[in-house]
Amino acid sequence: MLRVALPPPVRTDDRAARRDLREQIARLERELQDTLTSAFPREGVDVTLPPVRTGGPRVLTFGELEDLRDRLSEQLREARGQLAERADREEANRRLLERMLLEPGKHRFVRIANAELGEGGCGVWQVRPRLGLIGMLCGWWQVKLSSGCPLAA
Repeated sequence: MLRVALPPPVRTDDRAARRDLREQIARLERELQDTLTSAFPREGVDVTLPPVRTGGPRVLTFGELEDLRDRLSEQLREARGQLAERADREEANRRLLERMLLEPGKHRFVRIANAELGEGGCGVWQVRPRLGLIGMLCGWWQVKLSSGCPLAA
């Protein structure tokens, strides 16, 4: 019987790869937090990840770390996209408000809330006729800002 000596099994050291993945995950989490805080005080930017059932505390496998990194990366991309869309809408509303202030007669009864401008408060900008019906018939239009939030009932 011929015996062949097999080389000893190669033990790969994946500590460096795991450390690199953990650093990537930490960086993505920081960027996700920065995206959330840059959106403040606005609401609606979703930065949560769906939970993964792991059966309790344990060390994640290499594949699970890669999956977490990929999910964080995708969530960060979506959050930045939501924030960019919102910023574009707010900028368009600011431009509309400027046009309303310059030429109120061309923007009759247009309303823009402060929240649509990315600002706090309950105020609403509205083009209204000056002196009611008489102002409407004479073409006297003005932009008014509401006094704020209504009283609590």
